[in-house]
Parts: sequence; C-alpha cells; structure tokens
Amino acid sequence: MKRYLILFLITFQGLMAQVQFEARVSKNTLGVNERLRIDFIMNVDGDNFEQPSFDGFRMVAGPSQQVSQSWINGRSSFQKIYSYILQPERKGSVMIKQAAIEYNGQVYKTNPIKVTVTNAVAQERDPNDRPPGSGNELLNLVAEISKTNPYLNEPITVVYKLYFNNIGVTGFKELAKPKYNDFWNQNIDIKQLQIEEGNYQGQRCYYVILKKAILYPQKSGRLTIEPLSLDIGVQLPTNRRDMFGQMIITEDNKVVSAGAKTINVRPLPETGKPEGFTGAVGRLNFTVTPSKTTLKNGEGLDLIVSAQGTGNMKLFTLPKPVVPNALEMYDPVHDESVTTSLSGMSGRITDKYTIVPQYKGKYAIKPMQFSYFDLSTGSYKTITSKEIMVDVLDGPTPAEANTGSTAKNATAQTDHFKNIKSKTLLVPIAKKEFYGSNLYLGLLYAPFLIIPLIILAKKRKEAIDGDVTGNRIRMNNKLAKKYLSQAKKHLNNKEPFYIALEKAMHNFLKAKLHIETSEMSKDNIRELLLSRNANAETVQDFITLTENCEFARYAPASSASIQQDYDKAVLIISELEKQIV
Repeated sequence: MKRYLILFLITFQGLMAQVQFEARVSKNTLGVNERLRIDFIMNVDGDNFEQPSFDGFRMVAGPSQQVSQSWINGRSSFQKIYSYILQPERKGSVMIKQAAIEYNGQVYKTNPIKVTVTNAVAQERDPNDRPPGSGNELLNLVAEISKTNPYLNEPITVVYKLYFNNIGVTGFKELAKPKYNDFWNQNIDIKQLQIEEGNYQGQRCYYVILKKAILYPQKSGRLTIEPLSLDIGVQLPTNRRDMFGQMIITEDNKVVSAGAKTINVRPLPETGKPEGFTGAVGRLNFTVTPSKTTLKNGEGLDLIVSAQGTGNMKLFTLPKPVVPNALEMYDPVHDESVTTSLSGMSGRITDKYTIVPQYKGKYAIKPMQFSYFDLSTGSYKTITSKEIMVDVLDGPTPAEANTGSTAKNATAQTDHFKNIKSKTLLVPIAKKEFYGSNLYLGLLYAPFLIIPLIILAKKRKEAIDGDVTGNRIRMNNKLAKKYLSQAKKHLNNKEPFYIALEKAMHNFLKAKLHIETSEMSKDNIRELLLSRNANAETVQDFITLTENCEFARYAPASSASIQQDYDKAVLIISELEKQIV
C-alpha cells in the first residue's frame, strides 16, 4: 500500500509540473464598437514570447506584463501574463491565432480563439461625456467622380475628400484600398495634404483631399469602384472642464468609408467605325516621317511613325507600314513620352522602324491610315499619311542579283554529294554483364559497411540526447544567433529591433552562464561574469545595453542610434566570448 501511495504522489507531482500556456478573452462576442481584452497566461517562466498577428483587430494597448509567485504550505506557484486591449476592425467571425513561448528548449503554443464581431451595440457612458456624433460634428469621406457615364477608354477622375467640422483629426490609416476592376488606373501624387474650406450638404466645413486617381474604363457596361475605408483618429469635445475652466478633449477612433460607386460605360459606336481601328480615343494627330529618302548602297533610313495629343496614349497600337520586298524592314523600337494628370494622358508615342534597301531603284512606301474616336464630336476620324518615295542610287539591280543567285545554286548542286563517304566502318557493340561487375560487388557488400556506421551514429545521437545541459547550452547559443540576425533585419524598424536584440543578449547569457531568465538580476549577472574572468568595463557595457533595450523601444530613436546599438551589441558579445572561461 505504501508503494502505491508513493507512486501516486510521484505521478501527481509530475502532472502538477506540466507546462500550462493558454489564451483567455474577456468575451467571445462583442460589437464592432466595443473592445476586447485577451490574456496569455503561463505557469512557468517562459522565454521568447511571440504574440499572434491579431488580424482583424487594431491593438489599442499592450502588451502589459504581470508576474506573480507565491509559496503556500511548502508548494510554490508561478504565473506570468501578457495582456492586450484590441479594437475590432470589421464584422464577422475573426480567429485569433496562436501565441508561442519557449521553455527548456521546447516550444509551447496556445489554442486559437474564435471571436464573433456583431453590429455596434449600445454602450453605457458617463452622463458628463458627449458621445461622438451627438453634437454638430461632421466627419465624412466622399469619392467625387468626374463622370458616371463615359465612353469606353474615356478618362474619368476620382477624388477622395475627407469633410470634417467641430472635430479634430489626429491621423488616419487605410483599412481597405479602393479597387478599380476593369479600369486602367494611375494615382496622381499629392505632395502635401492641405486643409481647405468648403461646403458639404449645405454646411460650411473643412476638407482635405486624400487621394486622386485617373481611370480609363476597359470594358463597357456597369463597372463598380470598390470603396476606400479609413480608420481615423479623432479628438472630441466633452462637457467636462479642467481646473482652469478649459474643455476636456477625448480621443477616439472612427471608421469611415466612401462607399462603392457604379460607372455606366458606353461602348464606342459601331456605325462609322473604320477598318483597322485599334481603340484610340481622344484628340490626336498622326505623322509618318522618314529620316532620309535618298540612299546609297549599304545605307538605311529610319521611318518614324507617331501619334501625339491627348487621349488613351498607352492603350492603343500604331499602324504598321507596308514596304516593297526590295526594302528590308526590322522590328520597331517603341518609345513613349506621356504625362498623366487629372485631365488624362497627353504626349507622344512613337514606333521607329529601320529600313535597309537590297537593290538599286525607286520604291514607294504606301500611305498609312490612323483612326481614332473624337470625344468632342462623338465621331470617328481618320488621318492618312502621304506616300513616301525612296530612291536608292547605287547597288545591284534585282536582275543581277537573280543571275548571281542562279550560278551559286548550280555550284551548290555540283558539290551536293562531295562530302558523302563511300565506305562504312562497322564497330561491334561490347556488352558487359552486370553479374560480377564492380557495381554488382559494391551493392553486394555495401550493407556490411553501412550497418556499423548506423550503430555508431545511433550511439552518438543517444549520447547527445542524454546531455540535457549541453543541449540547453546549444539551444540558447542557437537562439542568441537567431535573434541577433533578426535584429539586423529590423534595423529600420525600432520596436522589433530592440525586442530581438534583448532576446539575443538574454540567450547569450543563458548559454554562457548556464542560468535561467528568473536568475537574471543585474547583480547576479555582474557577479557571474566577473567570476568567469570577464572584463569589468565590458560587463558594465553589457548590463547598460540590456537595461536600455526596454526603454529604447518606446523612446524616439534614429537609424544611426539603432545601428550604433547593434554594432555595440556585436562588439560586447564578441569580447565576452573571448574573456569568459
């Protein structure tokens, strides 16, 4: 009976020592205007905590960390909690993914949590607070379309304006970018946002132009412009006043959307459409210009075919010239000199053909036709170039070229069978049997050589697996190098850089001093490093840099100071590697 009791106690203590790591949320269903608290709770001092990405939520606060440890009736309990406050960004089912920690070389993860976000719900407020929108505040995002029934390939503009009044705007970020399906589109750069006075639905207010784009519909019928949505930080007045009598301002976030827009695109008329029309729309001119028309033997000319004006310059092709067989024409070099503004595309497109004559004589390059749809008149127009005569002054004539070609063919026929051999040398194929070959013997004895190697490898692996302390040191060394490499990748991103740098330095200490995170007090680190013959100045630099990592995550920092901290960490770790015995 006593033996069973001891066995039960050992089993119970083993269960109690299991690592527990879980995620808990304040509620599983909430309104889109409510906030969610999530806690990641562990019963061990886990390292290298990795938070999930929180897709579908905006992080309002966090992470905040709580650590508690107690002794009750000779038993210890430990708890560490990472907490976040989240604001949902959209309605629907949202999955919070797994968080992870490392403990004794093992990785532990939480279970995913499904949260349902519903429509906005009524919330109790302090009667002294003024809820957003309760007064004459105005905040609205509008997409202004220049034309809602354009022709195919007729340019239209969309301008996104944010109207506001009696409300402060502290910043914004895009939640959903506008989508221009079936439109050729280009954004127009806005160098600096400017606040202007305007009028919205009869109310005087202010507005800011946030985005401008030029669109060319590539398909007729009803096309939809997907909306732009923004998360805007706002400042709202309340009914409260401070000790100096000034009104207290509260900060909040509000989501606004421009709404989807429908464009009815008219097809180009079929009546009067010229043959060879390639889709040019606008007001255009067409020219065909040769670089020269009189050539000597071996010379060539450049034929420049171009269209210039205002229209869908990048969305149509130029006609191709037709030349006589005596003129050899190479593929064109295409060039575009086009600018895009809110009025559309304008400029010049060019195809340059290189033409080389083969024979002496006069040759005509036929007139070329270019057609486009004129938006101002609503009709097609065709421009015809002039015929171009090319005069080749010298060189062979077509008759001389044919005579030379005939003589050459006769000589070729005479020598047609000259290189065919009259005798054939046949060589027997030597076939070697597989049985008894070197390959056969190698495959036969290979297992006897491989089995001892497998036994040695297995014993070595068992020795490595049994070395718990050595494995932990190797794991911490590996983690230190991993996080130092991550810090280098985040030199342009302050907060991830300092998180990775701090983890690299902690794992370096754990590998070299054989200590855990809970033992990493400043005095203990200094005493252990000095006892291992580390230089006192290097030890102080290490401790100072470790203490500054947490502060630097939230303090302003330049790329130069971040690079300096990285270089300092590499130097300190390198020095300690040499000094520690």
